[in-house]
Amino acid sequence: MFKFLFDRDTWQEVFDSLSKNKLRSALTMVGVWWGILLLIGLLGSARGLENSFNRLFGDFATNSVFFMGSTTSMPFKGFQEGRRVQLKIPDIKKVEENVEGIEFVVPRNMNLGTVNRNLLSGTFNVFGDFPTLDEVQKKKLIHGRFINQNDIDNRKKVAVISKNIYEQLFEKDEQAVGTRIEINNISYMVIGLFDVGNVNFGPSEDVHIPFTTFQQVYNQGDKIGFMMITGKPEYDITQIQKDTELILKNLNNVHPEDTRGFRSFNLGKEFGKITGFLTGMQFLTWFVGIATLIAGVFAIGNILLITVKERTKEIGVRRALGATPFEIKRQIVVEAVFLTLVAGILGIITGGWILILLDHFFGQGDDAAIVNASVSIGVVFIALIILVILGSLIGLIPAFKATSIKPIEALREE
Repeated sequence: MFKFLFDRDTWQEVFDSLSKNKLRSALTMVGVWWGILLLIGLLGSARGLENSFNRLFGDFATNSVFFMGSTTSMPFKGFQEGRRVQLKIPDIKKVEENVEGIEFVVPRNMNLGTVNRNLLSGTFNVFGDFPTLDEVQKKKLIHGRFINQNDIDNRKKVAVISKNIYEQLFEKDEQAVGTRIEINNISYMVIGLFDVGNVNFGPSEDVHIPFTTFQQVYNQGDKIGFMMITGKPEYDITQIQKDTELILKNLNNVHPEDTRGFRSFNLGKEFGKITGFLTGMQFLTWFVGIATLIAGVFAIGNILLITVKERTKEIGVRRALGATPFEIKRQIVVEAVFLTLVAGILGIITGGWILILLDHFFGQGDDAAIVNASVSIGVVFIALIILVILGSLIGLIPAFKATSIKPIEALREE
């Protein structure tokens, strides 16, 4: 059945037909070329934006919500409005036991501290943290390590400092790990140096010390500044947020309808909005690209109708010499598919070059807006299959037109 595709005469006839009016043939392919170019360019750009967004968040657990105590706005159980709500260590265990879907609960404390080294000093944010912080907010360690459980158990005076502190208190290329710094006149051993990530929520994170050391040094007792809760991937973080807030209100005697007793920030919800936007952008890209392709393919169909009109006498001669209607239709469909495929392949190549240029000019550096703008081989194959299908369907219109004329009438055509 497909022998004719490898027949030299078939392709000679296709080229002869298209070469009779080269300009018209080229203009015919422009619509399909532009459609596939638009599809590849927009899909690749959307992927580049998605890659940039993923790199921005890095290893940050996006299915997360933050909680901190605030001031009540309603009286409850004998307490007046305006009472300050303070989170405490026992709240963590209750939340872990009663809220379904939680993966980690990470309590954190923060204070300002004056950091000194030799004659240099500066004021930075000091955080008291557990090792689990590195599970949900991976640190970009340059040297050394993060806080471990041994540091927590022994209330060690060790610190993990940011590159920002290093640049202000150390000489260039000087070894920081193993040296000592003073935080509020208390000596700490530097055990790690990290680079601040592309994304950070709240105050800049400059120094991390063990949570238990922070409690002791700042006389915090069992107080918590704020907590970060991450949910398991299969659970809805918004529901976890609601359940956690209800538990915390009950533990801290806050009215169930008080919206100001606790402040929270649902990172998972905000992340979902952005991923939803990216998904919508990809859907819109497919819609616009395929719509443009269809318009281009229809232009090919219209041109082929004109070509069939011009070749009426030739078709009549072929019919008179014994060519069947199926052979006539097949020849015209092959011409339609050939035009769409050539235009599509040129569009794919051009779109690829555009993505390379986008990556070259806008995809370099840590703050690049588009990272590795590209499309998968699967998308390219899908686009080509769509072109073949559309080309075949649109080729049937002039094909049926060509075979609808009786041979004797075609031969009379002037």
